[in-house]
Amino acid sequence: MILCLDVGNTQIQGGVFRGEELSIQFRKTSRQKFSSDEVGLFLINVLRENKIDVNNIRGISICSVVPGLNHSLSSGCIKYLSMEPFFLRAGVETGLKIRYKNPLEVGADRIANAIAAINLFPEKNIIVVDLGTATTFCAITKTRDYLGGTILPGIQISMEVLESRASQLPGVEILKTDHVLGKSTVESIQSGLFYGHIGIVNEIKTRIIKEVFSDEKPIVIGTGGMSSLFEKEQIFDVILPSLALKGLQLAYHLNTSEK
Repeated sequence: MILCLDVGNTQIQGGVFRGEELSIQFRKTSRQKFSSDEVGLFLINVLRENKIDVNNIRGISICSVVPGLNHSLSSGCIKYLSMEPFFLRAGVETGLKIRYKNPLEVGADRIANAIAAINLFPEKNIIVVDLGTATTFCAITKTRDYLGGTILPGIQISMEVLESRASQLPGVEILKTDHVLGKSTVESIQSGLFYGHIGIVNEIKTRIIKEVFSDEKPIVIGTGGMSSLFEKEQIFDVILPSLALKGLQLAYHLNTSEK
């Protein structure tokens, strides 16, 4: 079994692969710092609650965009699971040709998504749209060239900025609305966030297709915590919320002798 942890700015998404099957998933906030003991005990408890013998974990694969948590993550894994985790970072084997001006700038979570995408959809042009703390777009060619992408504030951040910077606007629950025109302040904000993000996704993916794929339609994958909100909007060809975890499992096998 391989334990995978996708450490984002808002939360940690975790999962355990039994062979190719993602057998469990779990989440933990990452908005505050935690000690190696806290992360180690959390992982032990998650595994036990899901009836997974800690001794059956053969490896740990992590991608992190929060460098300040990496020491605690590594130390916790060593202390409580008796193994040093593999971190997906620059210089490891990915199967991608990174065409960024500075490959070190590409977030590990975006690389994890891309690794999974090229393995799930081989020899296809791909756009990955990750709806998390930030909304990111990544373009990958059928020849596994990672071309680059787009980054903008995610839905949750957009709502929090409205709440904090506009004194008369409240925080709202982020959900799908049936009408563009809201009949209250709350409905208006919810509509703006939901339909505004649909417009963003459609506009940016259209421009990416024209700019780098010569109008040849790619596979468009939606992923991240907010992706399921748009399940019925037909802006993605497929929605795979756990894409990064799959990429971590594949990256682990690419870089170790474990199969």
